[in-house]
Amino acid sequence: MTGTRPSRDGEGEASVVVQTKPKTKRPPLYKVLLLNDDYTPMEFVVHVLERFFGMSHAQAFEIMLTVHKKGVAVVGVFSHEIAETKVGQVMDFARRHQHPLQCTMEKE
Repeated sequence: MTGTRPSRDGEGEASVVVQTKPKTKRPPLYKVLLLNDDYTPMEFVVHVLERFFGMSHAQAFEIMLTVHKKGVAVVGVFSHEIAETKVGQVMDFARRHQHPLQCTMEKE
């Protein structure tokens, strides 16, 4: 009878390969901020918050008052790309309507 014998040096034996997944860090988040100025109408700020940040009128009004009273307010927290897009949209919209409204972002 001819056949293969299992070798004693470990060849031919099944081995288990355990792969560990590298730990992936969550991407950093960025706060989008609206800054107060003395010229942009309050109604325009409310409109911006409703249009670009999906806020209800009541939420937008509260944030607008915070911007007005404290000089700045966080209007949302997003990934870098989304925060950058929101800032650009708000700045373009304000410029098109000839308002000096400032919108910025900073790492959380």
